[in-house]
Amino acid sequence: MSDTTVPAKARARGHVEPAFERVRDEFERMLGVDPGYGAQVTAIWRGRTVVDLVGGRGTESDSITGVFSVTKGIAATVVGLLVTRGQLRLDAAVAEYWPEFGAAGKAAITVREALSHRAGIVGVPERFTVDELVDSSLAAAKIAAHPPLWQPGSAHGYHAITIGVLMEELVRRVSGRSLQSIYESEIRAPREIDFHLGVPSSEEYRYRAALPAVVPPDAEVPPPPSSDGLQALAFNVLHSSLPPTAGEMGPNNRAVRAAGIASIGGVGSARGLAAVYAAVLGDDSTAPLLSTETIAEMSRQHAFGLDRVLGFTTSFGIGFMKPHPAMDFGSYRAFGHDGAGGALAFADPLHDLAFGYIPTPMQLPGGADPKAITLSQTIRSCVRDV
Repeated sequence: MSDTTVPAKARARGHVEPAFERVRDEFERMLGVDPGYGAQVTAIWRGRTVVDLVGGRGTESDSITGVFSVTKGIAATVVGLLVTRGQLRLDAAVAEYWPEFGAAGKAAITVREALSHRAGIVGVPERFTVDELVDSSLAAAKIAAHPPLWQPGSAHGYHAITIGVLMEELVRRVSGRSLQSIYESEIRAPREIDFHLGVPSSEEYRYRAALPAVVPPDAEVPPPPSSDGLQALAFNVLHSSLPPTAGEMGPNNRAVRAAGIASIGGVGSARGLAAVYAAVLGDDSTAPLLSTETIAEMSRQHAFGLDRVLGFTTSFGIGFMKPHPAMDFGSYRAFGHDGAGGALAFADPLHDLAFGYIPTPMQLPGGADPKAITLSQTIRSCVRDV
């Protein structure tokens, strides 16, 4: 697509390799359809950045923002490091590492069950405060005191907040360090990755607030879920209805993003997200972060079908989301995570591909932006044609 056929406001800025020009064309088409839409998108193929684009209003190539649950996949990478090193065994009982967890009928729950959204530990009726999530040992103590809300293994349901607490506490019990400190010293800093679990004050000038989605006037808005159901409990809004950008729980709260809360608090760019997953896979000159065996184990499907919390189909490995026919973001071997704002990041070992995408404002209907999935499909078609 030539510059003469694309309105200036719809032109993407950045780099694509010649074999990936279709990605620029598709991205510019999206920008042209919605003048209020902007995004960053990056793809790393075989260790080489083949797509690095930004476009739209209020989006810069070096800006960073909060990506909500995309953070879970980055946190799961730290868990994978401990699995690779043999420090954490997936089939061990959580209580083996964290004895207090074994109370209230949870003694037999394994790490594998807990980190694949099958344990029924989706929330606590008294809710978590921001302070308890920032110092997640406090939130962990609350979790330890409560029974599971379904028979572990009998169903799966999105542990929206609690899976971050579970990962953080397991890492702390096994290593004696915080999940965030391991990520910083062993993953992010050595590679200068532009994604933070705990954004430092020196990077705050680059932060752009996560903006709420714009709902078209003629859109059919589904009724909100009940304020006393499992979904409200899982999203820590029992008897409330705050959207994820409101109040204290979102990344627009400096305390949340400074702590890098493992379930919701990660901050960075699409480049940074792609770089984490590229490091997981490794390349010809760099060893992969995780062993082949760990990647296979954690990316294997552990749950698929109707999500007991969300009420629609989801698929999970251990800590990671898996693609499925209604969410075709990667090949059958892909693993990653989406976020409430529409961001998406994943690794795809079949194509040796890492992908990061962050839109602004937040995109409907929530979870992975459909445009991210289309861009991923376009990139994969380019890979197949090379």
